[in-house]
Order: sequence, then structure tokens, then C-alpha cells
Amino acid sequence: MSQTIVWNQVTPANVERAIREYDRLGADGFFAEHGFAPATTYELVWHERCYPPKAILGTAYEFATGKRLASTDFEGGKAGAVKVLGTLGFTVRHRQS
Repeated sequence: MSQTIVWNQVTPANVERAIREYDRLGADGFFAEHGFAPATTYELVWHERCYPPKAILGTAYEFATGKRLASTDFEGGKAGAVKVLGTLGFTVRHRQS
């Protein structure tokens, strides 16, 4: 069940660190390590590469707070991860097919 998460500890630097971790581990390794799944609706665009926004934000939260979130702990869509990442200055768009 989704809970209310306070995102104010997450900084753009935490998000960038999560992106670097994704690049280092690759998609499968990242999902296995951090417990998320590939994006279905939206994608985070960073330096012309695409990332799963919910997985990146959840991992950034873990880096910022030391607390791990499950995928079910927060929303990934427009009112959730997409909104938080946009507020932090990142570009999130509908996934290209």
C-alpha cells in the first residue's frame, strides 16, 4: 500500500548518483540490487539516455535517507515520481515505443 513519503531530503545530486548506479550495474543488475522494475509509462531523460523514473527516484531516496523503499511504497506516475523528479529539475516524458 502506498504511503506518504516526504521527498524533501532528495536532491538532484542523489538522483544523479542513482543514474550513475543504473549505468554501472545495467538494468537487470540495478533492478536486482534495488528492487524495482522497468518503467512502463514514463521515462526519465538524462544526457540523451532514458531511465526508469520510479526506480531512479526510489534509489535516490535510499541514498538520501538510508531507508529503502519498495515499489509499492509510492506512486510512479504523474502525481508521484514524475512530479517529484520534475520539481528537482529533471525531464520525464511518456515512454517512447
